[in-house]
Amino acid sequence: MKNERYDVVALGELLIDLVQCGQSSQDNPLLEANPGGAPCNVLALLARLGHSTAFIGKVGKDGFGNQLVAALKEVGIDSCGLKQDPTAATTLAVVTTQPDGDRSFSFYRSPGADTLLSEQELDQEMLRSCRIFHFGTLSMTAEPCRTATHRAVEIAKQAGALISFDPNLRESLWGSLEDARKAVCWGLEHCDVLKISDNELQWFTGKEDFDEGMAWLRAQYPIPLIVLSLGKVGSRAYCGDVRVEVPSFKMENTIETTGAGDTFMGSTLHAILERGWRAYTAEELAEMLRFANAAAAIVTTRRGALRVMPTRQQIQQLLDT
Repeated sequence: MKNERYDVVALGELLIDLVQCGQSSQDNPLLEANPGGAPCNVLALLARLGHSTAFIGKVGKDGFGNQLVAALKEVGIDSCGLKQDPTAATTLAVVTTQPDGDRSFSFYRSPGADTLLSEQELDQEMLRSCRIFHFGTLSMTAEPCRTATHRAVEIAKQAGALISFDPNLRESLWGSLEDARKAVCWGLEHCDVLKISDNELQWFTGKEDFDEGMAWLRAQYPIPLIVLSLGKVGSRAYCGDVRVEVPSFKMENTIETTGAGDTFMGSTLHAILERGWRAYTAEELAEMLRFANAAAAIVTTRRGALRVMPTRQQIQQLLDT
């Protein structure tokens, strides 16, 4: 019998999100150093909901790296698989909110410590003892972390774990969009659960209509469960012949959307862990999406993500309104 020590293990980037939080007396922007990175945001939500989680990655042996190590311990993510590199700096992401509410990212990562995780540094026992393994594409932008990511997926899959994938496309980190497309293709070929955003689906399939894009995607990649985030509109789920759409929760006190998609992803994995892995009914998918939409909506009212994930009670309170 498989020894499942962890509900979810994730691999990828752990970084500092520098988010504007006001202006100085001289009208200069004030930036708050929030711990972030999509895979760990996913784990933070899951840990908040009572699941056992662990992270595999690398940060610098610097002040920001030490802050991130402390943040993982604070939120209850096992950091035994996290390495600190004394030769490279922790990756930084400057997050700017546009007038329409969308975000842009400027990365300081040349190279960032997260890209230097090697295959030899993987905690293979951790990978073999999880129910779900989660990853994205940012760990595939450069070597040696690309090879480490491929190997981690292989080890977890051979051990019987479900594979969860979120492309989380950040165009500025790729030498070309063709390289990004190859990484997304690789993830689609190996995952059981996919979370993809509306703009990522349109970019990857070349189709403006979401159902047409999803039909094309599913014909190429027979992924059992796909959840589609639609921003302010809501979300959809596709499982077998079942398609469900659920509207978003409108929040009057939204600050910024950093981490909302990761919270949505974590909520999806939470539902799988609680219900078991199988073909879900339309009613079950609708419940899954409502919970995920509510959790994501709450995060938009808080600055940062990793350290401010909602509790089960807070999510239920929103669901009950």
